[in-house]
Amino acid sequence: MKRRDFLKLSIASSLLAACDRWKAKGRIGLALGGGGARGLAHILMLQVMDELNLRPHRIAGTSIGAIMGVLYASGMSGQQIEQLIDRLTVSKDESWFSALFEQDVSKWWDIIEIQLGRGGLMDTKGLVSFLKEIITVSRFRELKIPLKVVSTDFWARKQVVFESGDLFPAIQASIAIPGLFSPIHHNGKVLVDGGLVNPVPYDLLFDECEVVIAIDVLGNRTPVSDDGPSYIENTFNTMQIMQASIMREKIKNRPPHVYIHPDLNNIRVLDFHRFEDIYTQAMPAQKKLKRTLRYYQI
Repeated sequence: MKRRDFLKLSIASSLLAACDRWKAKGRIGLALGGGGARGLAHILMLQVMDELNLRPHRIAGTSIGAIMGVLYASGMSGQQIEQLIDRLTVSKDESWFSALFEQDVSKWWDIIEIQLGRGGLMDTKGLVSFLKEIITVSRFRELKIPLKVVSTDFWARKQVVFESGDLFPAIQASIAIPGLFSPIHHNGKVLVDGGLVNPVPYDLLFDECEVVIAIDVLGNRTPVSDDGPSYIENTFNTMQIMQASIMREKIKNRPPHVYIHPDLNNIRVLDFHRFEDIYTQAMPAQKKLKRTLRYYQI
């Protein structure tokens, strides 16, 4: 290679690196994916943002990611969200019987009501009522960080994105896992869990953010019995197979700038009582996110 060509290549590489560096210092978009109880891992990632004094320009959330997103966008810190979860969940060292006598923990029984024959086993009205007690705002425009919430139009089979109006119908629709939670009727549509169409909605952030961070908490499942999956396992893991396929295609088409996929093994959708195990399994991903953001000096 001639000396002139080498200099041209060096200059081009330097400019490209400088461009990447500039992008890394731009507006941050944070996408929080769905995954039921595995979504508690989002708390550790939010704590990294707090520790590094990074404020997202936009947040997008699906299902449990929408819940974590609205708590964070309303002004709660990652530490405050963890303290909230600690009050509401049961430690593995406690029994359900003794936990019933704890005032805050017993609220779990009021949060989700059993309702057969209405399109799902459970109704999320109690959960939404609880969120209204915690979050002091009720509309998207009142949030401290703009938020996009993803749900699915059941009959049209397409994505519905909420970013204005009333917060709580959007959250309620985004978490309506088919077969588990009843669908939500809103503005003439039947809405269900956003994970059916967009498990980690980082693609909604590219137009408004220079740096897009995606937190994927779909986790991993391994065989638990030689007899094959149970009815419930077959139902929920089938959805997760579909979601994993969607994510592979999305990443192949356009990956986020930072992709974090905590190695969460054999955590079921409603295993909220395993929060300590979830935190432990998510810690390596938390460290990876911290290293990545520090490296780029975002």
